[in-house]
Amino acid sequence: MGQVPGIGLNDGMVIPQVGLGVLRVEDERTDGVVESALAVGYRHIDTAAGYGNEAGVGRGLVRAGYADGDRRKDLWLTTKLKDSEQGYDSTLRAFDRQIGALGTDYVDMYMIHWPTPFDWRADRTWRAFDRLRGEGRVRTLGVCNFLPDHLERLHAETGEYPSVDQIELHPSWQQRDTVAYCKERGIAVEAYSPLARGADLEAGDGVIGRIARSHGVSPAQVILRWHIENGTIIIPKSVHRRRQEENLDLFSFRLGADEHEAIDALDGPIRAGHDPMTFTYA
Repeated sequence: MGQVPGIGLNDGMVIPQVGLGVLRVEDERTDGVVESALAVGYRHIDTAAGYGNEAGVGRGLVRAGYADGDRRKDLWLTTKLKDSEQGYDSTLRAFDRQIGALGTDYVDMYMIHWPTPFDWRADRTWRAFDRLRGEGRVRTLGVCNFLPDHLERLHAETGEYPSVDQIELHPSWQQRDTVAYCKERGIAVEAYSPLARGADLEAGDGVIGRIARSHGVSPAQVILRWHIENGTIIIPKSVHRRRQEENLDLFSFRLGADEHEAIDALDGPIRAGHDPMTFTYA
């Protein structure tokens, strides 16, 4: 499958460009999914308090031998704060609970899950994040679903940009303004729903399928490779070992310039997920 490249962050950390997402994986199933992913070569796991499966992730890390010791250093582990627990003291209490569920001494990245501009507490939350980083319990600070106005406000109030902005990003919803803003300020872009929950596999009147056949790969691999060549961090989800292997096998082919242009042309006006201006998660 080749070596998964690392993406350098603005704080000097390096994150594996491909990770495993576990959204909507039941807690009792998550340990086996995580163990399988680590066995096939993933070294980046992305979860969240709101997913309700941090304990399952923790069990999977134990079963695979990545919860502590030297092997823990080879793993990138991300989790996210519930929106209902934003704030200074509430964030610190939440993190204590989350780290206990995960069963590890630190997380590599802690993220604000949604900006909730209608109930903005990111400034106080960030102060708690900064304390956790200073204590060595968190290595990197990130956000999810932040638009340029949210990133600008966070910077104005804290003097800092996050290392990563995790956003919905796929061929039919490319968020070019947000991506450009992040790149100009050294914020790495991470894509969730990188395949639009499977919808983009059929986008563009079969263009993805035609590109896939020309390379002898699957349509999913074509889209994930497009992300890779754009420098985007991706966290595709799969509970099946064969599909986990396929989603990691992205480094034996390259897309041509005309193929990139064809995928770029699939951009559209409709997201698959929620609006960061109005949504809150947990």
